[in-house]
Formats: sequence, C-alpha cells, structure tokens
Amino acid sequence: KAVTLFLFPSFLIFLGAGISSGLFQGTHAISSSTPFNPAQQEFSAYSSYSQSQYSPYYNSHHYNSPYITSSNISPAAITAPLAYQHPEHPVMMPNPSPESHTGNYHPPPSPPTPGKEEGIPGRRGSDSKLRGRKRVIDPAPPLDSDIERVFIWDLDETIIIFHSLLTGTFSSRFGKDSSKAVSLGLWMEEMIFNLADSRLFFNDLEECDQVHIDDVASDDNGQDLSTYNFGSDGFQSPAGAGSLCIGSGVHGGVDWMRKLAFRYRRVKEIYNTYKNNVGGLLGSPKREEWLQLRREMEVLTDLWLTQALKALALINSRPNCVNVLVTTTQLIPALSKVLLYGLGSAFPIENIYSATKTGKESCFERVSQRFGRRAVYVVIGDGAEEETVAKKKNMPFWRVSCRPDLEALSHALEMDYL
Repeated sequence: KAVTLFLFPSFLIFLGAGISSGLFQGTHAISSSTPFNPAQQEFSAYSSYSQSQYSPYYNSHHYNSPYITSSNISPAAITAPLAYQHPEHPVMMPNPSPESHTGNYHPPPSPPTPGKEEGIPGRRGSDSKLRGRKRVIDPAPPLDSDIERVFIWDLDETIIIFHSLLTGTFSSRFGKDSSKAVSLGLWMEEMIFNLADSRLFFNDLEECDQVHIDDVASDDNGQDLSTYNFGSDGFQSPAGAGSLCIGSGVHGGVDWMRKLAFRYRRVKEIYNTYKNNVGGLLGSPKREEWLQLRREMEVLTDLWLTQALKALALINSRPNCVNVLVTTTQLIPALSKVLLYGLGSAFPIENIYSATKTGKESCFERVSQRFGRRAVYVVIGDGAEEETVAKKKNMPFWRVSCRPDLEALSHALEMDYL
C-alpha cells in the first residue's frame, strides 16, 4: 500500500488505504467513531494549518450551538439576585439566533505564544487562568477503567480566549481593537467573579481551594441541605485556611471541615443542575447581558470558542473517550468560567481539576491514576507547562496557538487520526 506521511505536533501519523499504524496501536488501535451530525451551523472552507503539511479538504460541518436559548430547569434552590450591574454595557436584547456569528479569519504570523503568567496588577485572581466524557442521552457511561483515550485540555487561550484579552496580547497578535478586547475581557471577568461569589461560595472558599470537587467529600456526613442556612452556620474561612486544605489528610476542626464539605457539595449540585442552562442560573436580565457578551466575544475572536466546542463534541460522541480539563485557575472561578462559556456539557464537574496549588504535573498524575495505564492520553494546550509535563510523561501534545490549530484538531478527530 502506498503510504503518505503526515506530521502532527509531537507525534507522527501514518495514513494508507487503511490506517494500520499510527498514534494508537495494539489495544488502543484507531477505530471508527460515531459520526458527528448535531444541530446546524456551517463552516466555510478552512485555510492552511500550522499543525500539518498537507492541504485541507474539508466539507462544511454542523455542530451544536454553544448558546443557551431556553430555560427548562427551575432555579428554585437559588433565589438570591445577582448583585452587580455593568454600567458601561447597556443590556441589548439578543437576536433570534445569537449563536449565528460570521467572521472572516485571517491566519496571523506565528510568534511565540504569549506567556500566561503575565498578570493584571490589582485584580483578584487575574494573574492566574480562571469548563464529559458522556453525552446527556447516554444512560450508561463507561467506567473510568473502560476509557480508552483521555484528552486533557488546557482552558485559557486553548478552549477560550480570556486572559489574553486582559493583557492585550490577543489584540496585538491578531490585529483586533485593543480597547474593545480589554473592555470585553473586563466585562467577562466581572461576570465570572460575580457568579463565583454570589452562587458558588467563592467568598468562603477562596482561601481554601481544592484541586477537585470531591477532595473534601470524606468530611461530608450526608446531611440534608435543602433547608440548610449557609449564611448563618458560623463558617468562616480562617487565616491560613489555604494551608489547612492544600492536601488530603490535613484538616481543620471536624465541624469546620464538615461545613466546608457542605459548600463543595452544594457547588456540585448547582453545577450539575445548571451546566446546560446557565441562563436559568443567571436569571433575567443578566441572561440577556450574558448572551450579548458571548456574541461580542465570538465575533472578536473569530468563533474561536465555537471551533473548540466542535472538537470537544467530536470527542464526547465517542463511547470510550473522555474530555478532562486541567487549569491553573482556582477551582471555583474555573467552574464559573466553564459555565459562562457554555462548556458544562463538555466537562462533567468530576473531570475538572485545578492546578493552582499543586501544578499540572500533579494533576496529570491524578488523571492517569484515575483512568489507568491502559488508556492513551493526549494533551491539548498552548502553554509551556502542559507541553513539558506531556513530554515527561510521554503523552502526545497538540499545540493550540491560533484558531486553525483547532480546525486541524477537529479534522484529525473526524478522520479518526486521533
């Protein structure tokens, strides 16, 4: 058979009349995946890719809208109104199809990916980056031990554009309006922290961050929380709480740890209830403001998030593949970002890890222990840390430095190269 060589980042894929060798071999050999044909939105022909040396031969594809357009879950358990109002961005009613963005993408030069450690002084948490393995219709998800391929995603500047809006690096790299980019970034930051504070207990949990939502579950006695008053239970995050909670086995008082566990359990309940209905969590008119912000950010970023969602959906459509998120943002703001960027359906809360205190290598180790040595791991990101850890652990790494890298990733997934 004639064999053609394609070069992808950090690994080789061989294509013949049929795929007989390549990235996955033996028990992890490539097999055909479920065809991808969700709800419609059309892509035009893609341009050349920095990830590969071959000419693209895409057809138009269709995928799920990332926007919430209906509210089918009653927010009965969450009644406190959102506290803030953004004075510089008057609320505009969304168009009938807020997800129907168009934008011509012009592939930029390829300078080094801007460092994500560049911070914005004086802004809480902005110097750190702040979103399933199963489809909702699947009643029997595979056990962790049955997963064959694990895709470990970075968040900022890989799936979403946020941090680089605040620093101005996105606008300078891609020729965008700098003031507009910063304004949208600040607007999104405000929504992220407002949601984290008002709904997800970030004021209580900021100094007691966890890597994973279930890390303090062993301190939960299972008490019914339906009438529990979190505002008057006497919980206060004590000085030095960060050191108390940084690792398993290091505890504060039993009563305090139980109250901490209650908060993380409620966060998990809220996430699972509203991950597909963020508009219901926000309520009106904040839902309309959120939709407007999402529209403007997608236009500014040339549908970057939409393209990432396509790749995530392709992975989720496979029965034995899973998406995992490892981010350097604290866990609660990370969950807030996942919800606001419409990534809840792609990442069950159990698949989200915060590397703020432990680093990504520790998180990668936890993920590999969870899914086992039989699984194949692919790391997708833009930063040096995830690339270094991936190489150290012999995990293939897919670099995302511009939107065509995401387009090439979706193509590789569609063609079963990954």
